[in-house]
Amino acid sequence: MGAGGWFDPWIELDLDTYGDWRDMAHHDPLDMVIGTDETVRKDSATAAKHIAAANKFEQEGDRYSAVNELRKAVAADNQNAETLFRLAYYLDLTGEEDEAIELYEICIQRPPAMVNALMNLAVLYEDREAYADAERCLRQILETKPNHPRAKLFMKDVQASREMVVEEEADRDIFKKKALLDTPVTDFELSVRARTCLKKMNIRTLGDLLRITEAELMSYKNFGESSLLEIKKMLQAKSLRLGQGLEDAHRQARRALMEQYKGTGQETLLAKSVADMQLSVRARKALQLLNIQTLGDLASHTEAELMGVKNFGATSLQEVKQRLVEAGLSLRLLEA
Repeated sequence: MGAGGWFDPWIELDLDTYGDWRDMAHHDPLDMVIGTDETVRKDSATAAKHIAAANKFEQEGDRYSAVNELRKAVAADNQNAETLFRLAYYLDLTGEEDEAIELYEICIQRPPAMVNALMNLAVLYEDREAYADAERCLRQILETKPNHPRAKLFMKDVQASREMVVEEEADRDIFKKKALLDTPVTDFELSVRARTCLKKMNIRTLGDLLRITEAELMSYKNFGESSLLEIKKMLQAKSLRLGQGLEDAHRQARRALMEQYKGTGQETLLAKSVADMQLSVRARKALQLLNIQTLGDLASHTEAELMGVKNFGATSLQEVKQRLVEAGLSLRLLEA
């Protein structure tokens, strides 16, 4: 960790890679430094003075003054990669996202790219719904670190969000009209058995149907494969699918968790495998059926979703909730 504790614990920093990159940076001029011209400058003594002042302001909780000092440090020495990243990170935290993005882009243009800059940049692009750019950053990490837990988890959300945008563009009228989601399921051509089961499950509208999973439907008594295929075919004709509403809720919940834990030093907790929770066989099978692989995935689900899995009862639910409490997490609560 750098002086003043400025490295973002949310991002993994490969110190060996970073050291190599820093050495190369002194021999490769930056294309552009925000707030300065394109001339290569290196006044280490002056830069060190401003960095020390930035550290002091940061310790006092005055981040805006710290940013001003870091700007001066970069103006004095625009080849110090550590200072460039630190300034980008602080600008990100203080809401100066445009400038932060440009600085992060400078960092990742110099091979080998910094893992922490790539991750922070991916988060900023995802916030702006620039999913292709976010995916580009994450792929760059995974090409050299294919098992990077946070990059894998975030890539899953980015790709799902990108797919959702494509679907919205392909069938924009459907998602623009709330009236469609409020359409009663009785208005669709379904068999008597399928309609009866949906009614007993309190699924009244198309919106209700999109918020239920295949596992939950199949767990209901007298609901069989024929009814399931019938419903899936009907939804497919409208470019919809079971669980589509839940997937969006899960992405939002995981995103909120990542933001909540960002900078706390506990981000790796969300990427921890549920296999490490030492759950019973029944509970593990239920999580596998829901494709829950990490604690972040699990915390984005509700009690109702888990209870909708066949053979997952109150005992298994309490077991899962207790393990989450031990990890400082909880299941997602439905909004009132």
